[in-house]
Amino acid sequence: MLLLIPGPVATHPDVRAAMAQDFAPWDRDFCALYARVRERMRVLAGGTAQHIALPVPGSGHYGIEAAVRSFIPPGGRILVPMTGSYAERMVRLAREAGRVVVELPASLVEPVAPEAVAAALAADPAISHVGLVYSETSSGVVHDAAAVGAAVRAAGRRMILDAVSAFGALPIDLSGQPEIDAMVCTANKCLEGLPGLAFVVARADRLEAAPGLAGSWSLDLADIAANARRAHPGSARFTPPAQVIAALDVALDRLAQEGGPAKRLARYAANMRVIHDGAATLGLTACLSRTAQGPIVVNILAPADPAWNLQHFVDALKARGVLISNFYNTKEPSFRVGCIGAITPAQMRGALDAMGAALGDIGIRRTRAA
Repeated sequence: MLLLIPGPVATHPDVRAAMAQDFAPWDRDFCALYARVRERMRVLAGGTAQHIALPVPGSGHYGIEAAVRSFIPPGGRILVPMTGSYAERMVRLAREAGRVVVELPASLVEPVAPEAVAAALAADPAISHVGLVYSETSSGVVHDAAAVGAAVRAAGRRMILDAVSAFGALPIDLSGQPEIDAMVCTANKCLEGLPGLAFVVARADRLEAAPGLAGSWSLDLADIAANARRAHPGSARFTPPAQVIAALDVALDRLAQEGGPAKRLARYAANMRVIHDGAATLGLTACLSRTAQGPIVVNILAPADPAWNLQHFVDALKARGVLISNFYNTKEPSFRVGCIGAITPAQMRGALDAMGAALGDIGIRRTRAA
């Protein structure tokens, strides 16, 4: 089955094979593996000696909540550009943690304007942080994290960057963005590891000033960092997802063998072009313009045809060996086709052909573009 969703993604057999071994999490060999993976993540993010890679078992949302709780005090204010569903989730996580959210209206089909962020910060000096979703997979838009970060830095504020669907492909260099307190990613998505583990690459120097701020032992990044300093970088406070960590080590090897994030980004961009440009040949329309379209996921508008039914289309596509998401999360109904994972442009072309056949299976007959 060709898995075309923006996470969990299709993985290489070597990555899956790394899950086949049992581990004792406190065994010295495993501790060395865990410490190595953490350091590889810090280096891949462009971290400096001030940064530390902190594992948080769970999905990316666990990492986002941990970052918000660990760097913003209760009652503190965070500005969130409302870029789509994942920005809305950050808002909920922050509010339920007792933080005050200032929502910044933003386009759902174009990148956030750094000038708008700067103006909002100037209007509210009490805002300490900006929470930005780097790659908004509800729409496919990629936002300019460096440009927004520059506006945040110029205003003397801090940033929490949701890079969950960006890290491993899109450019990130924490050494050049000292305003970022925390960059959140996962073992899956563009790293092409297995799901179940989030990472927060954080400013250790700022965490040291905030012990106990989180109000949650499980999600306290300062406590995770303190444990690593007190015990060993490969130690875990609680039982870690050991097999996922082992698979991530192999996935990081594969990323290096591919040529690093820039090469992976090029493959994903080629995957995206197959779907974005090919949609028109099926009589379909992509949600985003080519200039706004990111390489992670392509949203395609639901056909204005009485025969259209998303679940029926998903089922017909699955019968042809391709699996996509079976829900809408844009205001104008659209279905998502993920472009990331261990997949190639040739496979994407096969998926496009399957989409055309699946449309016919559910009774939608469309004339292909010339």
